Amino acid sequence: MNRSVSSPRMLFSSLRLVAVLLIGLSVAALVHGALDGPRWLLLTGVPVTALILTILGDMGDPTGTGSAMRPRSGGPRAFAPAVVNGVRTVDKRTGRPVRDGRSVNSVFAFDLTVMPDGLPAYRMRVCHPLDLQGLLHKSRAVVEYDPEQPWRVVVADHPPREWVARANAAAPPAVVKEPSTGIPTGLWTLLTGVGLAAVLLVLVRVLG
Repeated sequence: MNRSVSSPRMLFSSLRLVAVLLIGLSVAALVHGALDGPRWLLLTGVPVTALILTILGDMGDPTGTGSAMRPRSGGPRAFAPAVVNGVRTVDKRTGRPVRDGRSVNSVFAFDLTVMPDGLPAYRMRVCHPLDLQGLLHKSRAVVEYDPEQPWRVVVADHPPREWVARANAAAPPAVVKEPSTGIPTGLWTLLTGVGLAAVLLVLVRVLG
């Protein structure tokens, strides 16, 4: 269990490196092609850069709470009690609050403090089109998560009774890993990728 992720901060940690490399290569290709390089670099860099920026935008979290991913299909799962910090109706594409909760484009966003065994408690936002477990009127919930990748969390549809009782009896944790409120991860990834592109362009100039 110690080798698994201990907080949601490592969400997308391995994918971030890939994203930085892709951004660096695509931006470098775009700039080099626009200046004095082969035209095919420009034609390739433009759509790739646009695609990466779109993906980074989709990964953004307008609510400021780390958004959970679904557990892997066929992967390990475990139950955990959770504190319900709040429930909002949001647009399922943008994550922004909506007034009409009956819209087909809206989902419930459950702001939860997950308390898994053997790991520090952490806050996650879990979205679902239904108010599972009636959390609009409850302060406790039962979630399922991946013990190897704890950021993969879903609200359990029909949790076992013993876990419901355990969640209802659980006290709020003294220490909670709060979501980052600083510069969004996507922006750090973008800036790092642009910095890598600048290094690559300098190397092309020097070695060329």
